[in-house]
Amino acid sequence: MNSTDSPFIAELTEDQLIIRDTIREFAENKIRPVIMELDESQSFPRELLRELGELGFLGIIFPEEYGGAGLGYVEFEIIIEELARVDPSIALSVAAHNGLCTNHLFRFANEEQKKKYIPDLASGKKIGAWALTEPASGSDAAGLRTVAEKKNDHYILNGTKNFITHGKYGEIAVVMTITDKNEGKKGISAFILEKGIPGFSAGKKENKLGMRASETSQLIFENCIVPKENLIGEEGMGFIQALQILEGGRISIASLSVGLAQGCLDASIKYSKERKQFGKPISDFQAIQFKLAEIQTNIEAARMLTLRAAYLKDKGIPNRKEAAMAKLFASEIAEKAASEAVQIHGGYGFVKDYPVEKFYRDVKLLTIGEGTSEIQRIVIARDLLKN
Repeated sequence: MNSTDSPFIAELTEDQLIIRDTIREFAENKIRPVIMELDESQSFPRELLRELGELGFLGIIFPEEYGGAGLGYVEFEIIIEELARVDPSIALSVAAHNGLCTNHLFRFANEEQKKKYIPDLASGKKIGAWALTEPASGSDAAGLRTVAEKKNDHYILNGTKNFITHGKYGEIAVVMTITDKNEGKKGISAFILEKGIPGFSAGKKENKLGMRASETSQLIFENCIVPKENLIGEEGMGFIQALQILEGGRISIASLSVGLAQGCLDASIKYSKERKQFGKPISDFQAIQFKLAEIQTNIEAARMLTLRAAYLKDKGIPNRKEAAMAKLFASEIAEKAASEAVQIHGGYGFVKDYPVEKFYRDVKLLTIGEGTSEIQRIVIARDLLKN
């Protein structure tokens, strides 16, 4: 068993091991050679996403009848982890495409909407975006200002969304808006928007610290006309829908965190065996060994929490607390793993010739996206105290 395996992965089914090996081979052969090129140019890897779609990895958790791979969240965890181990940026795009936009449609859209939109998303022909966050609302997800006003057989949308993954390149977006200002979070509704309709455009593309190949932009709605048929579910159900989608999104970020931490460990083991000081590899020094041992232990614990949340999700068992715990713990140990990896590399960890420099920049998003660490602690505490 090598450093990228674990008792969990080794005990998976034969089919799951094939999935792991397939995505690992793709990441090593197709993604690793272009990581820094994509990062420095902030280029969205549309062709790589198209290839991932052809392999079934953009429709992981959706039934074959909608063009999906018909897999579960355990397989989803494996795939996101393996991608993040090589490049967290592409893992983030795959996670957001599957777990947010497409998943929202799968769980809450009507049959006509599902058949119209999911096959193109699951195949990678189109990229999805999911728009909740706004300039004035982050952790306060109910504090939206984007408004959808009903006019006869359509709605008119006005407002701005911020920090939207695939805001520029996404062709299909699920957008949360206010449809009743007097009802607070109970007045939030979700709509399907297609790029190209009048009044719907991408705004500023963010120049980010990390995850630079996963494009993040504003979305702008200026008297945007949306047919009433594009409402997802009923009016006023958008916030409830969004909260349920975020539970799965937290498993995504936990998986991504485990993969990033594993990438840090792999790089650190390799470097520590090659780097010599005082006549011997630095891996012979107890100070380095202790760092590696702690990173490995944390990864195994984070992976256990994440696979448990994924397992519960697959079984249809409530997992709000478990997903929050996995996301909280995994993201924070990933941040520590990235810091220790840079420390192990010394000065070389501060330059772009070694992968840990990028891991260090990428990792911070994980304690922020899909709910900050502080929000996860609130979710966990509320569950503990609800009785």
